Amino acid sequence: MELRTLRYFVAVAEELHFGRAATRLHMSQPPLSRAIKQLEADVGALLFVRSPAGVTLTPVGTVLLEEARALLDHADRVRVRVSAAAGVTTITVGILGDGTDPGVSRLAAAYRRRHPGIEIRVRDADLTDPTCGLRTGVVDVALTRAPFDETALTVRALRSDPVGVVLRADDPLARRDGLRLAELSDRRWFQFPRGTDPVWQAYWNGGLPREGPVVRAVQECLQAVLWNGTVGLAPLGHDLPAELAVVPLTDMAPSRVVAVWNAGDTNPLIRSFVEIATTAYRN
Repeated sequence: MELRTLRYFVAVAEELHFGRAATRLHMSQPPLSRAIKQLEADVGALLFVRSPAGVTLTPVGTVLLEEARALLDHADRVRVRVSAAAGVTTITVGILGDGTDPGVSRLAAAYRRRHPGIEIRVRDADLTDPTCGLRTGVVDVALTRAPFDETALTVRALRSDPVGVVLRADDPLARRDGLRLAELSDRRWFQFPRGTDPVWQAYWNGGLPREGPVVRAVQECLQAVLWNGTVGLAPLGHDLPAELAVVPLTDMAPSRVVAVWNAGDTNPLIRSFVEIATTAYRN
């Protein structure tokens, strides 16, 4: 069995859907389906039960998933040890947003266990660069939120979070159970500095041109709401000061937590980081 085919299998087994697995692997679905069928032929048994809604693992598939993960983990450790022997012993991670996210904590612990000899450098990014310095080469991999311009980048989705509007607690709308974007059309919204990725700016402005104060950091967004009544958006589940409230937006696309790195970068430390992150954010 080739390692590449096993990675295909693990992606399908974790996503339980060929389409989502193909998106995660950055490939089209037909060659992925062919690879899994060939793997089933090699094994001599079905690995998945197919249905219109997706797939489920067969007992044989469950056994193979456990063994495949172990084999791929070992292969990654081999690559990392070889790289370390060649002098590649550090990885720089860019983080945008809440560094206290439980997913980050689980990822950090798991990566230390897997690679105790690797130095991990962390760069905290502000809201003006959703790729956390990846395009300028100051980080190797980023933990951030999509959407943004993905040209020449590889993106792995880790989790999706619903989004709400942050308001002052005394705002009449703060007592609502849910809001629609149209109900906020007469409000001022925060803006990012000129030159910020337009895809990123458009998402956090609800898809429409807005006017409002320019901010660079999460705390500046919250202060703009507190002092000026500006509309701010934030993923649900984050702790806010008592003076602020968050109301779910019913027609806002979820915010995707992603790992992103430069397309074509074959650094084994990055590959291992992304695979560990996928598991850490799923638990």
